[in-house]
Amino acid sequence: MEKRLGFIGIIIEHREDCAHEVNKIISQYGDSIVARVGIPYKERHCSVITLVVDITTDDLGALTGKLGAISGVTVKSGVAK
Repeated sequence: MEKRLGFIGIIIEHREDCAHEVNKIISQYGDSIVARVGIPYKERHCSVITLVVDITTDDLGALTGKLGAISGVTVKSGVAK
């Protein structure tokens, strides 16, 4: 299956409750991650992570599905045509 260039945006509310689980899942897909930027947004009591990925659509769906299943985590993604 062909890989696609894309991005994943992750918003984590209550970082102290679920950051470990988010990082564990992200690390499982480390070979597909081109870049990662994480920003704690203290004024809003959340954190934002942006991933640039080179990944199959199946793996993208699996990764975003696992992350989105975590309480307090919102995930959006997009891929190039």
